[in-house]
Order: sequence, then C-alpha cells, then structure tokens
Amino acid sequence: MSPTRLYRLVARAEAVTWALLLTGMFLKYVTDTTELGVQVFGMVHGVVFIAYCLTTVLLSLDQRWSFGRLALGLAAAVPPFATVPFEAYAERAGMLGDAWRLRSDAPHGVLETPAAWLLRRPAQGLVVALVAVAGLTGVALVVGPPV
Repeated sequence: MSPTRLYRLVARAEAVTWALLLTGMFLKYVTDTTELGVQVFGMVHGVVFIAYCLTTVLLSLDQRWSFGRLALGLAAAVPPFATVPFEAYAERAGMLGDAWRLRSDAPHGVLETPAAWLLRRPAQGLVVALVAVAGLTGVALVVGPPV
C-alpha cells in the first residue's frame, strides 16, 4: 500500500470514529438514553486515534517531514474531523509520496533504521503495528480517559 493510500485510509477512519463517538456522546449527554455509544465508540476511536498517530510518525520519518509538519499532523487528530483536511493538504503539498522511500534508500539515523525495517518487512511490520496499537491502548486504559 502506498503512503498516500495508507494515510488517506487512517485519516478518514479517524474522522469516522470521531463521528461515531460524537453520536454516542449525544445519546448519553443530550438525550440521556444510553452510555453504550460512548463505551463502544470511545474505545474504537481511541484505537484508531493511536493508529493514526503511529502512521503519521512513520510517514514523517519516511517522507522526511519537518518537525512542524509532524506536529501539525499529530495535532490534527485532536479536533473532530481535522485529519481529513490535513490529509488533503499533505497530499497537495507532496508530503505523502507514491512509494515508501525507506524501502529502497538507506536509513539515516536512529529513528529511520527501525522505520526502514518495518517498511521492508510488511508482514512483520503489520504485526509490530498491531502490537504497538494494542500496547498503547492498554496504557491509555490504565491511565484513564482524558479529563
């Protein structure tokens, strides 16, 4: 999967889960009918939020984003639906690329080396990504919901 396609997928998934969570919050706090939407969609949104953030970091390493662009990409996950316009901006600005640079280029630095390993071994990279998302979700559950 190309960087553009992957980023588009996770950015839109993050926006969809925001919509689901907001729907759950409406049902809980406005109509006072059920908490189930917040419980289910809160968890789903949290998992996709983490996946979006990890994907943003991987893309920033592979495509050599500046720290400012990385920070903007991560910040886009916080307000509802902001990942979609950021993804469109990133594509227009040529930040995503048609191919993964680190699949063929030699990695430079301590951060690019593991990123290159993940990208050159897609099956193992997917397993590592799933474990990372699950682990970070576990940490988030222990820490508790945002205030």
